[in-house]
Amino acid sequence: MKTTTPALEARALTKSFGALQAVRGIDLSVQRGEIVALLGPNGAGKTTTLDMILGLSTPSSGTVSVYGGTPRQAITRGRLGAVLQSGGLLGEYKVAEMVRMIAGTLPYHLPVDDVLARANLTEIANRRISKCSGGEQQRVRVALALLSDPDLLILDEATTGMDVTARHHFWDGMRAEAERGKTIVFATHYLAEAEEFAERTVIMNHGVIAADALTTQVRSQFSSQRITLGFDDEAHCMTAAAQLSQVGVVSRDGTALQLLGDDTVALARAALACAGVTKISITDTSLDEAFGLLTSESGVGDDGALDDGSVPGQSSVDDGAGHGVGDDGAGHGASTVSAP
Repeated sequence: MKTTTPALEARALTKSFGALQAVRGIDLSVQRGEIVALLGPNGAGKTTTLDMILGLSTPSSGTVSVYGGTPRQAITRGRLGAVLQSGGLLGEYKVAEMVRMIAGTLPYHLPVDDVLARANLTEIANRRISKCSGGEQQRVRVALALLSDPDLLILDEATTGMDVTARHHFWDGMRAEAERGKTIVFATHYLAEAEEFAERTVIMNHGVIAADALTTQVRSQFSSQRITLGFDDEAHCMTAAAQLSQVGVVSRDGTALQLLGDDTVALARAALACAGVTKISITDTSLDEAFGLLTSESGVGDDGALDDGSVPGQSSVDDGAGHGVGDDGAGHGASTVSAP
């Protein structure tokens, strides 16, 4: 049986800047035709990861392959394109001039007029880039990325700073590219973008993959119910946090705990078994709230529960399709956060 080479594969990928380890041994495989969101707060390691995928940065350890070769080989062959947050444009050039100039540097490119139309730039083709809005300048970057007709598009926070209308137009264009069969990997901190556009969502936090699943499974797993517990003192609260971290995602604030997981009944039973509980409430939680808990700035304390000041480890989501991948590249089942 013939095996298809993935569009993108990263193995045991790390990147350090001095003492700071920005990416901490991630494994990521993207199949051809997938649309994948790389979701996480600022500082999660998304851009550093994409820089290594694009060949803009050399991994400290680990490997990256794009269609079986190096990122630079993929770029040279016109198979890899990118839309970054900023930079890469010359303000004194007109839109069409800029696109034609870059086209002239490529061994193969699509017709410039076709690319301008696909990026919705035809009407402003003769406008100077310095006179374009932020959203229009991003569309110019899209045009430049599309020139070589790449198989894989990498988008790094490409809609940052856009207004709602510009963001809507941008994603309309990306949907059209997806319908043409392109593989798309995009970094974002907007939950709505992941929900609306991505088939699969990879959540990063503190340089590790915290969850990896079909987007519908991420939503189902984390849009559930939140249990809030009050305790008579901080010692009881800390002890309970250690116990409950085995069955759900825990966030502690003084003598209060918030607990999130996919089995509310099991969570409630575990919570009621803890000593010192004075109050318990169960409320519905949104995906935003669940994401906030999963990527909380609170870290994992020595007791294994989330506490202030250290680093969360891994959560896995079992989607039934082989995407329950965490920091060790495996691990399907319940959602947990544990020390790395």
